[in-house]
Amino acid sequence: MRLLAGLLSLVIASAAAAETLHLYTWADYISPDVVKKFEKQHGCQVVIDTFDSNESMYAKLKAGATGYDLVFPTAYMIQVMHAEGLLQNLDHAKLPNLPNIDPAVLSKVIDTQMEHSVPYTFAYAALAIRKDKIKDAEASYAMFDRAALAGRITLLDDMRESIGAALKSLGHSLNTRDDSQLAAAQDVLIRWKKNIARFDNEGYKAGIDSAEFHLVHGYSGDLFQVQMENPKIDILIPREGVTIGCDEMVIPKGAKQTALAHAMINFLLDPDIAAMKSFSLNAKLRMQWDRNYELLLERALQRAGAADVCGADDQAQAFPLRALWRRRFCPSDIIALRPRQ
Repeated sequence: MRLLAGLLSLVIASAAAAETLHLYTWADYISPDVVKKFEKQHGCQVVIDTFDSNESMYAKLKAGATGYDLVFPTAYMIQVMHAEGLLQNLDHAKLPNLPNIDPAVLSKVIDTQMEHSVPYTFAYAALAIRKDKIKDAEASYAMFDRAALAGRITLLDDMRESIGAALKSLGHSLNTRDDSQLAAAQDVLIRWKKNIARFDNEGYKAGIDSAEFHLVHGYSGDLFQVQMENPKIDILIPREGVTIGCDEMVIPKGAKQTALAHAMINFLLDPDIAAMKSFSLNAKLRMQWDRNYELLLERALQRAGAADVCGADDQAQAFPLRALWRRRFCPSDIIALRPRQ
């Protein structure tokens, strides 16, 4: 009898495990309210693991990490992952909300037919300052050269964003294949490094809020969130141009919960769910955030070169920059983590 009870417990435990959806995504990317709603609707549990760069995510999956059902990489990394056979094709029959994707966004990604990826967010990298600490700010990467700000600056810990910023500061496309232009960008980053407190993808939000940092290079969604909570922060779109990218949803090879993964993709494409956004603000701030974000995104698009918005070259040139990034700036950034058991 005890043996039977034990076997029954194992069966129940296995069934419970089969109803768990594992997401691998950026921090603060999906509202807890959205997750709870999905769990209730589908009678499952959602477990979220986070990464802070596309490279660390890729390294972990490439090293053999398994157990993830839905991942949220940026477009340039998706092309690499697809070429290396790390992604499954999507079943459009299970995604009736695909027509809700904005055609303007879809036209700027590689997988326009959404065979293996579906756009989730469209954003850009910008600068944020403490207005109470910097009185003569300028919308330019030249701010990184200011010795008076030494130790009070952070730069994104992402080869694509930081090398891209250096290239744009020189008037070059971030997709350049010219060795002399890449070498010049390397020199710019080495020069900036003297003033930078650290390369960072997460702590800059709390740092600019507390005034530990006076100038940060960050992702637009993060910067808007912290700005809405602190009026002493201002967001600047560099006049030299910006990088604009699209984070997308993919199902990795080996995913166990493909049905639930498709259900989550379709769920996130529902207009009512999309309206809940990825983080919580009160209604008044929400409306202000939406309008400000729309205006700044329009400005960012105007300042980004046509070739710098998720184009084919954007994807193809991501990995040639990896060696430069690791060798010169963040040698510990790309680490093969222990595979998920």
